Amino acid sequence: MIGRIITARHGRPNLSRDIRITAKDFGAWWAQYDESGLHPDEAPPQRLIDLSSKATTILSSTLPRAIETARHATRGEKEVPADPIYVEAPLPPPPVPLLKLSPTTWGVISRSFWFLGYAPGGVESHREAWARVDEIANRLADYASRGDVLLYAHGYLNWMLDRKLRASGWRRAEREGGNHYWSWRIYEPAGATAPASDRATVAAE
Repeated sequence: MIGRIITARHGRPNLSRDIRITAKDFGAWWAQYDESGLHPDEAPPQRLIDLSSKATTILSSTLPRAIETARHATRGEKEVPADPIYVEAPLPPPPVPLLKLSPTTWGVISRSFWFLGYAPGGVESHREAWARVDEIANRLADYASRGDVLLYAHGYLNWMLDRKLRASGWRRAEREGGNHYWSWRIYEPAGATAPASDRATVAAE
């Protein structure tokens, strides 16, 4: 029986967004974000712990925030291979001078520039990222042939995977948290139904 594909976003990193910086500074801030682990107050929701306990395969991005999220959700009881193919799509500092904005606002601007083709200095382009997402989706489908597979990754990458998986015939059976920290999505092959135990869990939430 083919398993499900589950994608989850990491928890909140230990880095403040309550600052105002230039676009150039955003590049340094984003690099620091990539090096950050989880905030010490972060804890996984019980549903994600349950999904982790049932998954046959659990995978992670190589970035610390994803690795720590997987470790918290699995209670450190499962092996979680990390691979750079699962890292977030890039956010190159946009060519906007002088303005000082929050990292969150710069992230939106950066993503918009990148989406429109801005990828300086060998940064992975939007088209290249989609090619990577194609490979990830194929890998996840292969793992799902052996049981549930759960990937701990990142917000925009998971959004891209959502589009790819649904276009490839996977049905999004459950979604929690949008693209926020600790969010997740569950995909089933078209025509599949969730196990009775999982339907009962969802009904009780």
